[in-house]
Amino acid sequence: MSAVVRLGTHRAPRLALLGTGVVGGALVARYQRLLARGTPLPAFAWIANSRAVIDGEADLHAGLTQLRTAPANTRIVPPWAEADALDAGDIVIDATASDAIALRHAEWLGRGVHVVTANKLGRGADLTRAQAITEAARAGAAVYGDSATVGAGLPLLRSLRALVDGGDAITSVEGVLSGSLAFLFHTFDGSVPFSACVRQAREAGFTEPDPRIDLSGEDVRRKLLILARAAGLPLQAGEVRVESLLPPVLANASGAQVEALLDTLDAPLHSHLVKAQARGAQLRFVGRFDARGASVSLQALPAGHALCGGAGSDNRVAIHSDRYAQQPLLIQGPGAGAEVTAAALLDDVLALLPLARARAA
Repeated sequence: MSAVVRLGTHRAPRLALLGTGVVGGALVARYQRLLARGTPLPAFAWIANSRAVIDGEADLHAGLTQLRTAPANTRIVPPWAEADALDAGDIVIDATASDAIALRHAEWLGRGVHVVTANKLGRGADLTRAQAITEAARAGAAVYGDSATVGAGLPLLRSLRALVDGGDAITSVEGVLSGSLAFLFHTFDGSVPFSACVRQAREAGFTEPDPRIDLSGEDVRRKLLILARAAGLPLQAGEVRVESLLPPVLANASGAQVEALLDTLDAPLHSHLVKAQARGAQLRFVGRFDARGASVSLQALPAGHALCGGAGSDNRVAIHSDRYAQQPLLIQGPGAGAEVTAAALLDDVLALLPLARARAA
């Protein structure tokens, strides 16, 4: 069962938010600030998480608290699928990491509902799903706003697509694409064990509660797939070689065992650091694709390398193309954080509003 979409109606577009975690909360807060400044934004039809749904006319701050404290949903049909109907021209904001919701993206788009997302499991999962999203957006004359999926709104996807639209051939893209791993390798200098840096990053909110999600390289794989597909390369997920940072004992541990086993990271990462320092190199966790293939791995890069700049959780991406053959186009900035991700989502909403309003006219 899915949320009903009514075609052919004429009224102002509405927003529907899926996800009430840190990004969803930051989005609601920014939405309210923008409204207070006079920014013309649509009203919310509803806000939902995996537990419940609230009407958009409710007090949004109180509503978020209600949703976050609601009892677990035991029904087969998720609450967001039972929400008020969506019309063509409405805008769904996906602030989740849910595969089940990513599966709905193409369906909504095909019926004329715009989708704005930070969920990488749309264009960063199976190639057929990514292609279905593109085809559905075209068929439904709807917009798929995905700038928040890579670089938290940095102009990465926009730049790649502009180059391709201008006839440029993209020869390679490589980058530090994970804010959490950027922070870790900017911090790790051997003065403390790598596991201590991981704990610091987790406490600062840079990693997921289970840091293995970041350390496995899977998040970077998804971002690399999104970038490659934006560049016109129909890359399959299995074609990306991923070298995880996780020792097998940690990768295979239960969630309850993770904290006690973080120290198993220390010896291999210390060895990598010593070897890199002996060569005057710096460690960076890099995603890359070119004509020879695609990979995600820890690399020791010369200090003057394009990816060795930045600080903190900065993403740093180098794009080589016809016009940027000798020196790459470098894009750098905060690549993680609820605030910048929420801002990117609302930027995409604002960008598509003229189309949504034209359809409602």
